[in-house]
Amino acid sequence: QVQLVELGGGLVQAGGSLRLSCAASGSIFSISAMGWYRQAPGKQRLLVATITSGGSTNYADSVKGRFTISRDNDKNTVNLQMNSLKPEDTAVYYCYAAGIYDYWGKGTLVTVSS
Repeated sequence: QVQLVELGGGLVQAGGSLRLSCAASGSIFSISAMGWYRQAPGKQRLLVATITSGGSTNYADSVKGRFTISRDNDKNTVNLQMNSLKPEDTAVYYCYAAGIYDYWGKGTLVTVSS
Protein backbone atom coordinates (compact mmCIF):
# COMPACT_ATOMS: atom_id res chain seq x y z
CA GLN A 1 0.00 0.00 0.00
CA VAL A 2 1.00 3.58 -0.61
CA GLN A 3 -0.23 6.53 1.43
CA LEU A 4 -0.30 10.03 -0.05
CA VAL A 5 -0.64 13.19 2.00
CA GLU A 6 -1.15 16.56 0.32
CA LEU A 7 -0.06 19.91 1.74
CA GLY A 8 -0.82 23.36 0.45
CA GLY A 9 -3.90 24.69 -1.21
CA GLY A 10 -6.09 27.50 0.02
CA LEU A 11 -7.53 30.74 -1.25
CA VAL A 12 -5.66 33.00 -3.64
CA GLN A 13 -6.57 35.88 -5.93
CA ALA A 14 -6.44 35.51 -9.68
CA GLY A 15 -2.90 35.98 -10.93
CA GLY A 16 -1.42 34.67 -7.72
CA SER A 17 0.60 31.57 -6.96
CA LEU A 18 0.29 28.48 -4.80
CA ARG A 19 2.48 25.45 -4.21
CA LEU A 20 1.12 21.98 -3.52
CA SER A 21 3.21 19.20 -2.06
CA CYS A 22 2.52 15.49 -1.70
CA ALA A 23 4.46 13.05 0.45
CA ALA A 24 4.34 9.34 -0.25
CA SER A 25 4.90 6.61 2.32
CA GLY A 26 4.48 2.87 2.48
CA SER A 27 5.40 0.67 -0.47
CA ILE A 28 7.12 3.50 -2.29
CA PHE A 29 9.43 1.14 -4.14
CA SER A 30 6.48 0.24 -6.33
CA ILE A 31 5.80 3.82 -7.46
CA SER A 32 6.58 4.76 -11.03
CA ALA A 33 4.73 7.92 -12.03
CA MET A 34 3.30 10.52 -9.67
CA GLY A 35 1.19 13.51 -10.39
CA TRP A 36 -1.80 15.72 -9.75
CA TYR A 37 -5.39 15.60 -10.87
CA ARG A 38 -8.16 18.04 -10.10
CA GLN A 39 -11.92 17.97 -9.83
CA ALA A 40 -14.04 21.07 -10.09
CA PRO A 41 -17.57 21.10 -8.60
CA GLY A 42 -19.92 19.05 -10.73
CA LYS A 43 -17.20 17.94 -13.10
CA GLN A 44 -15.07 14.86 -13.57
CA ARG A 45 -11.56 14.42 -12.24
CA LEU A 46 -9.01 15.50 -14.83
CA LEU A 47 -5.26 15.22 -15.20
CA VAL A 48 -3.21 18.29 -14.33
CA ALA A 49 0.36 17.02 -14.56
CA THR A 50 2.37 13.86 -14.13
CA ILE A 51 6.04 13.06 -13.73
CA THR A 52 7.86 9.76 -14.04
CA SER A 53 10.68 8.56 -11.81
CA GLY A 54 13.01 9.54 -14.62
CA GLY A 55 11.69 13.08 -14.69
CA SER A 56 9.55 13.01 -17.82
CA THR A 57 6.59 15.33 -17.45
CA ASN A 58 3.16 15.67 -18.98
CA TYR A 59 0.79 18.61 -18.55
CA ALA A 60 -2.80 19.35 -19.39
CA ASP A 61 -3.00 21.99 -22.11
CA SER A 62 -4.90 24.28 -19.76
CA VAL A 63 -1.96 24.58 -17.35
CA LYS A 64 1.05 24.48 -19.69
CA GLY A 65 3.34 27.43 -19.09
CA ARG A 66 1.73 28.21 -15.73
CA PHE A 67 2.18 25.08 -13.63
CA THR A 68 5.38 23.17 -12.96
CA ILE A 69 5.58 19.68 -11.51
CA SER A 70 8.68 18.43 -9.78
CA ARG A 71 9.66 15.31 -7.89
CA ASP A 72 12.20 14.44 -5.22
CA ASN A 73 12.78 10.72 -5.40
CA ASP A 74 14.94 10.73 -2.26
CA LYS A 75 12.19 12.39 -0.20
CA ASN A 76 9.36 10.63 -2.04
CA THR A 77 7.59 13.90 -2.68
CA VAL A 78 5.97 15.51 -5.69
CA ASN A 79 5.27 19.23 -5.90
CA LEU A 80 3.11 21.40 -8.08
CA GLN A 81 4.02 25.06 -8.44
CA MET A 82 1.01 26.94 -9.74
CA ASN A 83 1.51 30.45 -11.11
CA SER A 84 -0.79 32.90 -12.85
CA LEU A 85 -3.79 31.19 -11.30
CA LYS A 86 -7.20 31.70 -12.84
CA PRO A 87 -10.68 31.29 -11.34
CA GLU A 88 -11.16 28.23 -13.57
CA ASP A 89 -8.29 26.55 -11.69
CA THR A 90 -10.57 26.33 -8.66
CA ALA A 91 -10.91 22.65 -7.77
CA VAL A 92 -9.97 19.94 -5.33
CA TYR A 93 -6.47 18.81 -6.26
CA TYR A 94 -5.57 15.16 -5.75
CA CYS A 95 -2.13 13.65 -5.52
CA TYR A 96 -1.73 10.47 -7.57
CA ALA A 97 0.80 7.66 -7.64
CA ALA A 98 1.01 4.78 -10.06
CA GLY A 99 2.34 1.57 -8.60
CA ILE A 100 0.97 -1.93 -8.32
CA TYR A 101 -2.33 -0.11 -8.04
CA ASP A 102 -3.37 3.51 -8.53
CA TYR A 103 -3.18 5.47 -5.31
CA TRP A 104 -4.87 8.76 -4.42
CA GLY A 105 -4.56 11.34 -1.70
CA LYS A 106 -7.61 12.79 0.02
CA GLY A 107 -7.37 16.03 -1.90
CA THR A 108 -6.75 19.67 -1.08
CA LEU A 109 -8.98 22.56 -2.10
CA VAL A 110 -7.63 25.37 -4.23
CA THR A 111 -9.89 28.39 -4.60
CA VAL A 112 -8.98 31.21 -6.98
CA SER A 113 -11.03 34.36 -6.58
CA SER A 114 -11.59 36.82 -9.40
